[in-house]
Amino acid sequence: MNTLHITITSHDLVSILSLAFFGFVLSMIITPLYTTIAYKKQWWKRQRTEAWSGGTAVVYAKLHAEKHKRNIPTMAGLIFVLAVSTVTLIANLHRGQTWLPLAGLIGAACIGLIDDFMNIRSHNNVAGMSARLKFSLYSILILISGWWFYAKLGVHSMYLPWIAHNQWHLGILIIALFWFVVIATAISVDLSDGLDGLAGGLLTSSFMAYAIICIVESKFALAGFCLTIVGTLLSYTWFNIYPARFFMGDVGAFALGTALGIIAFQTNTVYILPVIGAVYVMETGSVIINRLSRRLRHGKKVFLSSPIHHHFEAIGWPETKVTMRFWILGQIASVIGLIIFLLGRRG
Repeated sequence: MNTLHITITSHDLVSILSLAFFGFVLSMIITPLYTTIAYKKQWWKRQRTEAWSGGTAVVYAKLHAEKHKRNIPTMAGLIFVLAVSTVTLIANLHRGQTWLPLAGLIGAACIGLIDDFMNIRSHNNVAGMSARLKFSLYSILILISGWWFYAKLGVHSMYLPWIAHNQWHLGILIIALFWFVVIATAISVDLSDGLDGLAGGLLTSSFMAYAIICIVESKFALAGFCLTIVGTLLSYTWFNIYPARFFMGDVGAFALGTALGIIAFQTNTVYILPVIGAVYVMETGSVIINRLSRRLRHGKKVFLSSPIHHHFEAIGWPETKVTMRFWILGQIASVIGLIIFLLGRRG
C-alpha cells in the first residue's frame, strides 16, 4: 500500500492561504467599481434567442423572461480576472507553475471580453463574435499554450494510473490533446454558467480540489494560484447568488475553464478532470444529446431544454433548488476525483 507523505512548511501554507484571502479582498474592492461602471454604461446581458441544441430557445425564454426585464449587467468576470492577475503578478509568479495558467486565463478573458462587448452593443438580437472567428482565435491561443507546455516545460507524456509503466507517451501530439481538453473544458464551463450562482459554486469546488492536488504534489505556487481563484470566486458568488446582481459572461467563464484545463495538465491529472468536472460533462452531454435527437428524431428532444439545468427548471424545480443541488453534485464529484487521484498516485 502506498503511503502519502506531504511536506509543507507553515510559511508555505500561510502564503498559500493568504493568496486566497487577498484574492477575496481585492475582488470585494473591485466589485463596486465594476458595478458603478456596468450600470452606468448599461452592460445588460441580452436574452438568448437560439437554443444550444438548435432552433429557437422557447423554453428558456419562458423561464427567464422576467429575469431579463431587470437589466442585469454581464462581463463581471472582469472582476476576478483582474484580481487573480494582480495577486499572481505581485506575489505568486512562477515560471514553471503559474505563468501558463495565468497567460491562458488572461488570453481567454480577452477573447471573451470582445465577444461580450459585441453582444451588449447589439440592439436587434443577441449578436457577438461569429462562432467560427471565436473558435479560431481561441484555438490559436490554446495551441500556443500547448506548444509552451510541450517545448518550454518539456512535457511529452501523460500519466495514466493502472496501465503498464503508467505513462502514455505522446510526443508532439500532446499539443493536440492539450487543445482538445482545454477547449472542451472551457466550453463546458461556459455552458454551466446559466443560473444565478451556479458556475461560481461549481468552479469553487473544482479549483479547491485542484488546490489539494497541487499541495499533495508539492506544487505550492500552483496551489496558491488555485486558491487565489477560489478566493475571488467566493467574492463573485456572494453577489451572483439568486437574485444575481451581475453575470460573469464569456470573459469569466472561458477564462476559468481555460485555467482549469491547463491546471489539469500541469498536475498530470487529466484522467480525473472529467470526474471532478462531472457536472460540466453532464451539462455538455445534455446539449449534445438534444442536438442529435433533434436531427435524428425529426425535431424531438430528450430534455425539455438544455443544458440540463434548464430542463429541471422546466419540470418545476425552483432556480435556487437546481443551483444548490448541482453545487452538491459538484462537491461530491470533486471528492470522488480526489479519491481516484490518491488511489492512482505513484508510490
